[in-house]
Amino acid sequence: MRDFARMLQGYSLTTAEILYHMPDHPDLLQTFVWQEYDMAPRFPVLHKFLDFWQQSIDGRLHSVKVCSDRLIRPAEIAYAEAQFALH
Repeated sequence: MRDFARMLQGYSLTTAEILYHMPDHPDLLQTFVWQEYDMAPRFPVLHKFLDFWQQSIDGRLHSVKVCSDRLIRPAEIAYAEAQFALH
């Protein structure tokens, strides 16, 4: 129920793929997937998490890829109106 209330306030499901340097082996990258309800395009919840990461976790951030329901919606995809058969 909490998630539904957030959706009514403008939040949408946001997924971030975070690449970070391993603390013991800085030349190696590790992936962390983060998913939470957040407000696109500013993403305040994600920024709060990344600030926490930089202050509390040893792995230095390399890059962050973000995908949000507000950025791409399945309902906006148009289907083709023709079908072709190839032999």
